[in-house]
Amino acid sequence: MTQAIRVHAYGGPEALKWEKVEVGEPGPGEVRIKQTAVGLNYIDVYQRTGFYPQPSLPFIPGMEGAGVVTAVGQGVKELKVGRRVAYAGPIGAYAEERLIAADRVVRLPAALSDEVAASIMLKGMTAQYLLRRTYNVGPKTTLLFHAAAGGVGLIACQWAASLGATVIGTVGSAGKALIARAHGCAHVINYREEDFVTMVKAYTKGKGVDVVYDSIGKDTFPGSLDCLKPLGLWVSFGQASGPVPDFKITLLSQKGSLYATRPSIANYTATRKDLVATANDLFDVVGSSKVKITVNQTYPLAEAARAHRDLEARLTTGSTVLLPATTPEF
Repeated sequence: MTQAIRVHAYGGPEALKWEKVEVGEPGPGEVRIKQTAVGLNYIDVYQRTGFYPQPSLPFIPGMEGAGVVTAVGQGVKELKVGRRVAYAGPIGAYAEERLIAADRVVRLPAALSDEVAASIMLKGMTAQYLLRRTYNVGPKTTLLFHAAAGGVGLIACQWAASLGATVIGTVGSAGKALIARAHGCAHVINYREEDFVTMVKAYTKGKGVDVVYDSIGKDTFPGSLDCLKPLGLWVSFGQASGPVPDFKITLLSQKGSLYATRPSIANYTATRKDLVATANDLFDVVGSSKVKITVNQTYPLAEAARAHRDLEARLTTGSTVLLPATTPEF
């Protein structure tokens, strides 16, 4: 038996229950991992509340983690017991130990700590596909990134700046503005005090930006569209404030023949080849210090409910990691 956080009924943070669970032995193509660190992401909130309903109850939430392989199933050749690994999805990360398909985990570089790895797998690979594949950011790019001091934001804004882009970020406080400026943002807008559309127009001399990365949803729509230059791209990859309301597709033509996309990491890393390439690109930029990672908050895994409350209250910045009580011994 091991310990895990389980959800028996959708609801608030109190729905997260710390319980004993049975892990079992890995089946064909699987490995068992003793986890050392688990990443906290807003998608975990969507799972807990039922906004992203799960196939059955109870379930273990969470999408990213790092640890050590403790057993391998039949047919697994690339991974051995004692290997340090990390992953982003499938669901089930809030546990001291878990089973996972071997082709969904990647080996960790020796220089990368488990806490950092757990904090960047989902957020960092999201930043990778947003900047390198959804829109190919380069020196001529001017972009707007909402929630620039958040987990994805701090990684993506540094990465975009390292590619030569001009980065405009939005934040919700003066303190977060300082953090965003220190992590690649040339301009920072406090949306609680300033109208972000007006400020983007001012920073771009009325031209607008090439691409808007929007994980906020309802509260930034349709303002995000108004920040784009004609033929610009709106990337809606989250909905922290609630879902984007239904709109007529003609709105995109009215605002400048805009493009819109709703990307998902599951699609961008569906194949083993894409998963490994995405992770390796991330590890390279972190290893080269082009993107610096700081785990700003840690919580015991057993106190995941407190971490969720802080996340939803927007009291966290950057990356947050949940720490299991046990440590692998090899």
